[in-house]
Amino acid sequence: MSTLDIRIEPGHEPAPQALPEPLGFGRHFTGRMFTRRYSADKGWHDATIGPYRPLSIDPAAEVFHCGQMIFEGTKAYARPDGHVNLFRPEMNAARFNRSAARMAMPQVDVDEHVHAITELVRLEQGWVPRQEGATLYIRPVMIATETSLEVRASRNYLHYIILSPVASLFSGGFKPISVFVSGDFVRTVRGGTGEAKTPGNYAGSLRGSEQAGASGYQQVLWLDGVERRYVDEVGAMNIALVYGGKHIRTPLLTGAILQGITRDSLLRLAPDLGYSIEEARIDIGEMLRDIESGKVTEAFGIGTGAVISPVGRFGFNGRDYKVGSGDAGQVARHLFRHLTDLQYGRIADPYGWTRVIEAAKAVQPEVARA
Repeated sequence: MSTLDIRIEPGHEPAPQALPEPLGFGRHFTGRMFTRRYSADKGWHDATIGPYRPLSIDPAAEVFHCGQMIFEGTKAYARPDGHVNLFRPEMNAARFNRSAARMAMPQVDVDEHVHAITELVRLEQGWVPRQEGATLYIRPVMIATETSLEVRASRNYLHYIILSPVASLFSGGFKPISVFVSGDFVRTVRGGTGEAKTPGNYAGSLRGSEQAGASGYQQVLWLDGVERRYVDEVGAMNIALVYGGKHIRTPLLTGAILQGITRDSLLRLAPDLGYSIEEARIDIGEMLRDIESGKVTEAFGIGTGAVISPVGRFGFNGRDYKVGSGDAGQVARHLFRHLTDLQYGRIADPYGWTRVIEAAKAVQPEVARA
């Protein structure tokens, strides 16, 4: 149980009577944000929920010069009973800490981190979208703030959390995407920062994403950075293949692949729904041959933003490989429906994955304590 005291500042922007349309993804932000600071002598301190506002950062802050920055992504879901669900926030907090450790940054107390998210969402419930498929996206961040041009770990940090009401990650909704297999660029390598959610990984992926877009594809399939032979991830998502409509294969975690919370949830959920699961190194040549022969009946990306994103075709070395019929498959639809029903509280949660935030009361306390 957390004992984190959070100072609640007045003067925030209240939730609008109606949320903006279209919502898009990450374009609009709520009236409040959470912040706290770290110093080598004081540890974490000054936890505050105050108005959403720009950050004042020195131009010589180490985040700009050594790149020490991590982030996370989770969501709050509107329940049919008027309350709000968080989905496995402690798993995101644990991954936040793994990212921090890899980037030589201080870790956070998991209970305190989840408490900060819970209190912020509780105060900002008016921003939780109620339309189908929309959510309140939660973005925790940590950046190095010490003023120094030395190449070393910072001694000062800022931890903040912002919220954004969002629609589906892909504007087309639950429709198959096209994926370009990158042979020129890699996302990361084993022993690198692939398991960490750090912006450098995403910056390094942009050139390949631009290449894919110019070639008429929506996402990139990354191959391993050593042999450029084994499948890693698709875009910012984990990837899964379905064999014969029953068997699901997904790449084995190697240290270069992000440990997705949605991936872990599906690996635990799928066997209960009648599917077999295999984690393995997936050779790109074998994968494409299995697609051509019809052994692979579906492929889909797995991630927080889209939950499940069906793949209709892959492009590699000037050729297109259509997956199954090219449409969203039955397995992807089944898993998507069951997982989102859990997330939105439409069905009972036998796994203990959801955390309910009760509907807002008329009066909010000045200091929030778990």
